[in-house]
Amino acid sequence: MGKRAADEGVSGAWLQIAFPEEASDGTGEAQADPPRASTGRPATGREGGAQRKWYTVIDKVWAKANLLAAWAKVRANGGAPGVDGQSVASFERGVEQRLDVLSEALRAGTYRPQPVRRVYLPKSGGGQRPLGIPTVGDRVVHQAIRQVLEPIFEPRFGSRSHGFRPGRGCQSALKVVDQAVRHGYSWVVDADIQAFFDTVDHERLLDAVHEAVTDGSLLRLLRRILTAGVLEPGEREARPTPLGTPQGSPLSPLLANLYLHVLDERLTRAGWGLVRYADDFVIFARSETEAAEALALAREVLEGQLGLTLHPDKTRVVAVTEGFEFLGYHWHWDEKECYWRKEVRRRSVHRFP
Repeated sequence: MGKRAADEGVSGAWLQIAFPEEASDGTGEAQADPPRASTGRPATGREGGAQRKWYTVIDKVWAKANLLAAWAKVRANGGAPGVDGQSVASFERGVEQRLDVLSEALRAGTYRPQPVRRVYLPKSGGGQRPLGIPTVGDRVVHQAIRQVLEPIFEPRFGSRSHGFRPGRGCQSALKVVDQAVRHGYSWVVDADIQAFFDTVDHERLLDAVHEAVTDGSLLRLLRRILTAGVLEPGEREARPTPLGTPQGSPLSPLLANLYLHVLDERLTRAGWGLVRYADDFVIFARSETEAAEALALAREVLEGQLGLTLHPDKTRVVAVTEGFEFLGYHWHWDEKECYWRKEVRRRSVHRFP
C-alpha cells in the first residue's frame, strides 16, 4: 500500500485541492435538472452515507425539454455528418418535427442508433487516431442521455478526475501537476492506456451504470448505442463493435470517467498522488519503489479488473527531474537556471501550422 496523504505533511496538500461545485458545464449553460430517485426527492448522490439508485430515468431522456437542450449543445458544437450524410444545418430544418420523432421513438423503445462513421486523425506522436462520428440525430440522443446521467454520477466522482467535468478541465489538472513537482514528489508514473476508447468492455461498463441506474430501458438503450457498429472508409457494410465507445460521441467522455472511476477509487484509497484527465493519467510518489508499487496497483486495476492494456512502450516509472509528459506538456528541471520548466512538447507544436 502507498504512503498515505495524511502522512505526507504540508507537501501533500496538493492532493486535497478543492474545487467549488458548479451549476454549469463550464460554458455558462444551465444543466438539466437531475432525475429523481425512488424517494421522489432530488438526487444528491448520497443519503445517510449510502449511495442511492435511480429506477426510472428514461422518461427524462425523451422529455422534449431535454431533447431541445441536447440539440442546442449539438448545434453549438457543430461537427461533420455521420453515415447518413446529414449536416447540422440540414437537421435544423424541421428540427421540431425531428425531435418529436426522436422523442416518440425513445418513449416507445423503437429508437435504433445508426453505425458511427469512422475517420482517422493524425496523432502527434505518429500513427492515426480513430474517431467515430455518430449521425446528428444520434448525437442529440447521446447528449440527452448525458444530461440525465451526469447529475447522477458527478457526485460520485472523485477530485483526481479532471477530464470533461463541470468546473474542471485541462487547466485544473495542469495546476495540480505543477504543485506536485514543486512539493517534493520526485518520482512519477507516466502512463498510457493503449486504445482505451476501442477496448472498453461493454458488460463492465453497463454494470458500472447499473450500480446507480437500474432502469432497464435506459440500459438497453446504452447497449444499442455501444453495439451500433462502425462504418470504415470505403466500406459499404458496418463492422460490429463488441468493444469500445464511439470517441466522437458527446456521451463517451462521461462513460470514460465512469469506467475509470474504480481506478480513481483504488489509487486514492492507497494514498497515491493520481491526476487523471479522461484516459490520460500520471501518478506521483516519493521514491522509485513507491512509484513502482503505484504502477503495479494501476496495472492490477486496469488490466486485471477492467480488461484494458497499459502501453508497454509509453508507460514508465521515471524520476521527475528526468522529465515527463502530460496533456501535451513536458516538465523538466533546468539545471542551469535551477528552475522547473513546463513547455509544450515538440510533437504537439508540430501539429500546428
